[in-house]
Amino acid sequence: MKPNFRFAPSPNGFLHLGHAYSALFSYHWARKMNADFLLRIEDIDILRSRPQYIEAIKQDLTWLNIKWLEPIMLQSTRFSEYKKATKKLNDLGVLYPCFCTRSEIANNAEQKDPDGAPLYAKTCKNLNKDDIAKKIAQNIPYVLRLDMDKAIAKVGDLEINIAMPNPSSKPKTVIANPKKWGDVVIVRKDIPTSYHLSVIIDDDAQNITHLIRGKDLEQATHVHRVLQSLLGLNSPIYTHHTLIKDDTNMKLAKSKHSTPLRDLRESGISAQEIISQFDF
Repeated sequence: MKPNFRFAPSPNGFLHLGHAYSALFSYHWARKMNADFLLRIEDIDILRSRPQYIEAIKQDLTWLNIKWLEPIMLQSTRFSEYKKATKKLNDLGVLYPCFCTRSEIANNAEQKDPDGAPLYAKTCKNLNKDDIAKKIAQNIPYVLRLDMDKAIAKVGDLEINIAMPNPSSKPKTVIANPKKWGDVVIVRKDIPTSYHLSVIIDDDAQNITHLIRGKDLEQATHVHRVLQSLLGLNSPIYTHHTLIKDDTNMKLAKSKHSTPLRDLRESGISAQEIISQFDF
């Protein structure tokens, strides 16, 4: 199979240097390995996604001399696929509804997940059918969570193939440890999917063989490996690159209003100046 790489930003803000590094890292190795390079727009969060951000993404990548195969996949066109996957997981008996609010989850949590968020205490895991039906009838919003214990019992020990420091390195295998995430959300209250679900479905649909992303998503790979196995999807070779940080040693982020690439471009900085500061 010909290697496939991708870059998959969310159009809820303008790209910054962290995005540039991730896109350039993947594009560099796609060319080096004679692979196809794909662009996917992860716009499942319809309320926050904006068409102008999609256009800005394409402008920024073009400025960086990155070329991708058309057509561009938009996740907002693929909700029917996520629905099919949800049904399959539900039929496997590994999903359950959770009616807890964020404050209830925080108040009941005794541990943190790998991202530092309150670890869900499985409060709704043992609700009986009557209680569930009553809450749904009352229109109480709910998410669908993965029963991690049941999921692991079905798939057993799973290997993750990791190539470091770059995708041309000989992959090493590590055993997935998804238990540290607990019963993660698979379908959100406001959106009929989640990042965990949509990303694995679309990586499989686009035949992604080598997946390069930041170390901040390294731990999420353990959850993704379980979902891939449950749904019978392919698992790519993963490379997790270092993060670009600001002067306070914090990673760049849209939520922190990190300087957008478009502002750097307008200030007179050239694309080559951006590219030359990175090591792939």
